[in-house]
Amino acid sequence: MWKARSKLSSREPKAILKSFVALVLIILCLIAANWQYQRGVDRHAKNFKIESNTSLATINLDDIKDLKSNEWRTVRFTGQFDKSHEVLLRNRYNADGKYGYEYLTLFKSGNKQFWIDRGWVQAGESASDRPKTPSTPTNEIELTGRLRLDSSLPRGSFFALPASGNLISSWNLRSKVNTEPFYIDLIGGAGLAPDTPAELPELSDGPHMAYALQWLFFAGLIAYGRVLIRRR
Repeated sequence: MWKARSKLSSREPKAILKSFVALVLIILCLIAANWQYQRGVDRHAKNFKIESNTSLATINLDDIKDLKSNEWRTVRFTGQFDKSHEVLLRNRYNADGKYGYEYLTLFKSGNKQFWIDRGWVQAGESASDRPKTPSTPTNEIELTGRLRLDSSLPRGSFFALPASGNLISSWNLRSKVNTEPFYIDLIGGAGLAPDTPAELPELSDGPHMAYALQWLFFAGLIAYGRVLIRRR
């Protein structure tokens, strides 16, 4: 046995160390491949949910029992705006690259109150100038919009609200109110369709599956290279 090891060592110095390093690299490649694969599966599932729910018929907000399964669905609701509670989210840019804000107003519907994203508004001429916001009726009105949860989906849309953090909690903290754990992207109703509404995220599965195959290729390449070196 000692002679066999000596013969192997003389034929390929540090063979065991090289094999160990190759094995570690192969494992890391397989882990990276699985990570990218899972990201691709998750993103596809989210995109499928958006496509499915946005194609469903409009439903009354009060008829929704499970918020999570109905996110992105178009809902109909009646109530009144509370103009005393508004939020302007900074650092929002439109498709032309203009700086502005996301404009949200509190809405009361029966025993519920929640935020409505009324779209993007352009910033004033200076930082101290309040941007021009849409008029807010005080009478009872019927509106339609997309149901959104606190944990929004993909970043990348110019008007999508960020995916990280507890947005609704932060809005409530600013305005000192308690609301439902969802908000509404306003679509229209009562002549209030936003000039620049909140857009749907880009429904692309991305390059995750291609990256997963790439990492598998690297793993195979390392294994093949190690075998070739041993045979030399």
